[in-house]
Amino acid sequence: MKLSIIVPILNEAQQLPLLLERLLPLRRHGCEVIIVDGGSTDGSADAAHCAGFTVLRAPRGRARQMNTGAATATGTTLLFLHADTQLPDGAGMLVEQALADGTRCWGRFDVCIAGKPAMLRVIGRMMNWRSRLTGIATGDQAMFVARAAFHAVGGFPNQPLMEDIELSRRLRKVSRPVCISRCVTTSGRRWEKHGVWRTILLMWRLRFAYWRGVPASQLAKAYR
Repeated sequence: MKLSIIVPILNEAQQLPLLLERLLPLRRHGCEVIIVDGGSTDGSADAAHCAGFTVLRAPRGRARQMNTGAATATGTTLLFLHADTQLPDGAGMLVEQALADGTRCWGRFDVCIAGKPAMLRVIGRMMNWRSRLTGIATGDQAMFVARAAFHAVGGFPNQPLMEDIELSRRLRKVSRPVCISRCVTTSGRRWEKHGVWRTILLMWRLRFAYWRGVPASQLAKAYR
């Protein structure tokens, strides 16, 4: 298996040094790392390029950026990583083992949310439990998928929000996800900035509205 790690970025100059530092060992062990910039104005793309990483340009929007990266990736397995999320040590081997028997074509990691509020640890555990129950993964959980299966279901839908939920629904028709219990660590900056309970209520309201059929373009306005 060859793993391609695709990272969409937009004005991530603060997060980028740590992200690239954590990705270097994976690249040295044969993983392909593709950074896809959505029009940063803070020098993020130039910094990644100067660090020796492959940098692509794409129209702004996580789904479009990740599809752009997937279109040029050469790996047999694609892993989509948010810029504020750190993979655990040995992530490449964990993904390879997860898909080794060929019975499942995609999966995700458990997630731990970093930040001061103790409630963030509870939120992370709830996200992992919900994901195991429903077979739906979120982008914060570092979704990975066999490249053939990703293209077979049409990749990420071109929508500004819930693209990870929709991709999960498509892939779930092919197989249930592999849930790796080792955690990726994602930033709790959004919860800390807007308030933990306020953010929880917002996300549940948006998910319920999406389940009822409200267009993602309409929900994106509320999310912003």
